[in-house]
Amino acid sequence: MTRDVPSSAWTSLGDYLRETQLLGSIQSTLYWDQNTRMPSGGAAWRGEQLALLARQLHARQSCERYAALIAEARQAWQASSEQTSSADRAAQARNLDLLEQELRRQQALDPDLVSAIAVAKSEGYECWQQAKAAAAFGQFAPALKRMVALRQEQARQLAEPRSCWETLAQPFEPDLTLARLQELFAPLRRRLPELLGQLQGGPRPTSLSWDLEASTQQDLCDQLLKAWGRDEAITCVAASPHPFSITLGPRDFRITTRVVAGQPLSCFLATAHEWGHSLYEQGLLPSSHQWFAWPLGQATSMAVHESQSLFWENRVARSQPFSEHWWPRFAAAGAPIANAMDLWRAMNPMAPGCNRVEADELSYGLHILIRTDLELALLEQGLEVEALPSEWNRRYGELLGVTPADDAEGCLQDVHWSEGLFGYFPSYLLGHLISAQISEAMETAIGAPEEHVRRDDLQPVLSWLREAVHPIGRALNAEQLVASVTGRPLSSEPFLRYLEAKIERLGTSP
Repeated sequence: MTRDVPSSAWTSLGDYLRETQLLGSIQSTLYWDQNTRMPSGGAAWRGEQLALLARQLHARQSCERYAALIAEARQAWQASSEQTSSADRAAQARNLDLLEQELRRQQALDPDLVSAIAVAKSEGYECWQQAKAAAAFGQFAPALKRMVALRQEQARQLAEPRSCWETLAQPFEPDLTLARLQELFAPLRRRLPELLGQLQGGPRPTSLSWDLEASTQQDLCDQLLKAWGRDEAITCVAASPHPFSITLGPRDFRITTRVVAGQPLSCFLATAHEWGHSLYEQGLLPSSHQWFAWPLGQATSMAVHESQSLFWENRVARSQPFSEHWWPRFAAAGAPIANAMDLWRAMNPMAPGCNRVEADELSYGLHILIRTDLELALLEQGLEVEALPSEWNRRYGELLGVTPADDAEGCLQDVHWSEGLFGYFPSYLLGHLISAQISEAMETAIGAPEEHVRRDDLQPVLSWLREAVHPIGRALNAEQLVASVTGRPLSSEPFLRYLEAKIERLGTSP
């Protein structure tokens, strides 16, 4: 698209963006290493490395030269109306709009604050790991208090017509408002506890009574990725304390998983989840020189990202047809599974627990509602950091009927706040809503996803996503994408319909 603009200004801007992206990918590679292989003793030096890169990136993204390149490209775009198709002009305009928006944000930030946040993220991550290992929130509290203050200062400097939390949420969910978020979440706040209450009558174990060796779990994960078309030439899998997916270059896609003692399906489902993220990244606009650097080649939002990972984890790996195909593999690996129903029920316990990552589809939303409310309390409502563990435990008792055994099982279980990623958590639940609504649209277009799983042919599913969802990038925001794909505004109703139907099947299946 951009190549049609007869302008050296546009080419110069593209070259500049590519160099910025190279620096950003170096920063991401250091982050990958920090989370996978770096010894704990390297944390201080890594913090200095990341702070240096953060300052350099901020300088590149806020300097007068960069501003001039954008302005010159805008002028070239305005002069190219007779030489470029309307579709290409719209794409070029959207790229420039997004670049100008981010330029304003970067220019508003003090370089010293950018550096301080980078150091605090690195130190906070290391402190979180140590505090979690010791189940001692007090060890982490000073780092979290500093991060809250830094992010509040970031919101003040950005000075957008949004609240502090809304401002910090924009990188994850562009254009999201707190009012819209609460509107989408209100039906879930009412209905999820009711559905959970319906299941409380019967005995439903929160964990399995069996386990598998770590090497066995990893072998099953390798089988899954191979079955789902992994290309080892462009993908890498490693272990980390918290599973994640990251893209380091146009042909460099990484995911991590972890083996959890006593949770023999955790690594498998985490692999399915993170591979969904990676598939989305691999399906964005072709990762050429131009598109890897331009905004339209980036993910729409974290909620759309999560919708893709949740689709592959829940609509595929947790589906009944999937268990029909895979239970013999688990049985052969040593799992006490006699039939497909055994595996399907193990994949879908539908019982509340303390851990978000291990949560079922029903209780998962309540984990996110708690975190969202606590973020707002920390950033905007004066909740003291020291009060976080007691507030966390109180809300878990009220909403989920469970109490964490210690801080590691409670407010230290997630990595996000150690890096100041406030505003990120709602994307997980929004991802559930988007996944459900897009799945209904897929069913109308090519048939239910579960039927393709039953036929053991997922290529039509991936092809549909590759056409309808993945290549949109940042041409639209999340809600615009949903409306474009489904013909309806985003709603919680498709997700609730899906949950209710699944609960009914689990309750009536022998």
